[in-house]
Amino acid sequence: MESITRGNVTEVKVILASVVAALAVYQLILISVGYGKLRPPFLGSAPASATHRFLGDAIAVMVVVVAIMCLSYFGFEDDQLLHIVAGSTLVAVLAFKIAVVRRGGTLGRYLPVFGLTVFVLIAVTWLSSAGSFLADR
Repeated sequence: MESITRGNVTEVKVILASVVAALAVYQLILISVGYGKLRPPFLGSAPASATHRFLGDAIAVMVVVVAIMCLSYFGFEDDQLLHIVAGSTLVAVLAFKIAVVRRGGTLGRYLPVFGLTVFVLIAVTWLSSAGSFLADR
């Protein structure tokens, strides 16, 4: 991991996690347009929904990369319990949400709840690690 990041594992992880957090905010905006809660004149609901889905796939990949970086480099540190719980729950809920999106079915009506849960978990995970790292700088 250190050779790929040139010895800057923490900094690369913070940057990737910050990109994920920023894109998660953008995801909320996109799906608000998709569901018709926001109606900007320059973006329709169908393109917003499609972009939300495609961007969600990219975010999922970045979350997995950050999780692998965390586990392989830092492991489970006792003083980071909130971060460990939030990050682990994030990966589980995100995987479940992706399964619901791909399969459809009756759980599809709960996608807004799953999406908001993913957003909150991204925020908590970011705040408990990247946020505190950046605050200390």
